[in-house]
Amino acid sequence: MLAQNLAKEITVCRAVTCKTCDKTTWAGCGEHVDQVMAGVPRRDRCEGHAKEPAKGSFLSRLFGN
Repeated sequence: MLAQNLAKEITVCRAVTCKTCDKTTWAGCGEHVDQVMAGVPRRDRCEGHAKEPAKGSFLSRLFGN
C-alpha cells in the first residue's frame, strides 16, 4: 500500500503529446512544468492553441447547445 501511495506522489506532472500539433506538452498539477519541460527543446514544445474555437462537451454537441 505504501508503494502505491509513493508512486502517486511522484507522478504529479508528466510529459504528454499534444493531440493537436503532436508536440510535447504537460499534464498534471502544474507545479512541476519547468521540471517536465526542461529536457524538451523549445522547437518541440506545444505553445498552446488558445485561438482555436472551443469544441464543447459531448452533451453540448449532441444537443446543439
